Amino acid sequence: MPVSRLYKLYLSPHRNYIKVLRNLLGFVPGNLSLYRMAFRHKSVAVPLKNGSKNSNERMEFLGDAILGSVVAEVLFKRYPYKEEGFLTEMRSKIVSRSNLNQLSRKLGLGEILEYDNRVLNFPNKQGALLGDAFEALVGAVFLDKGYNFTREFLINRIIKPHVDIHQLELTETNFKSKVIEWCQRHGKDIMFEVIANAEGENTKLFTVQIVIDGENYALGRDYNKKNAEKLAAEKACEALQI
Repeated sequence: MPVSRLYKLYLSPHRNYIKVLRNLLGFVPGNLSLYRMAFRHKSVAVPLKNGSKNSNERMEFLGDAILGSVVAEVLFKRYPYKEEGFLTEMRSKIVSRSNLNQLSRKLGLGEILEYDNRVLNFPNKQGALLGDAFEALVGAVFLDKGYNFTREFLINRIIKPHVDIHQLELTETNFKSKVIEWCQRHGKDIMFEVIANAEGENTKLFTVQIVIDGENYALGRDYNKKNAEKLAAEKACEALQI
């Protein structure tokens, strides 16, 4: 970044926020509004003229895709002889809600996340706060700096120092069984519903929703239905603290 641009940023009324972001992320943001949006939960968002809200939901969707792409590349190169099933499972572990929540805590994203404190009274909504903010951050970095910068940021600032891929390889997780067993123990009905199936040219993106006793608990999205169910089940386990 040119010295003149950096100088202007530090003279701006937002210099304290810029300094916080630089300490968290390791670089100076360009478009500050993108990062403010990334850290604004829908509980404190306000409607815009076009009917949408200025929350981080759309940016979370974008960041999820970018993160999945980078993680897929890292795994593809790390495990040159592993089959697709193994790679898919490892990617799910790295981008799992619990893992993204941990990464958010390590980065300190909770300190600048904007949300209504009443969200904390609803476990099924609270569990996704930090993980969603992390994905939205990835989306913000992509829009601000481009794909190559985001890729380097994720690999060198996030994955290498904070993700123990070998340990995750040894970790067995079956979130779907866990949430089903929990519901059985507590006498609750559980349903896995496919609520959206966006058809593309060659692929289908599945959105699976978990409903427990009539209440919507979690969503999972993937191009594979089973993986979408796993992601939804993991979010439900996080919300139920099981």
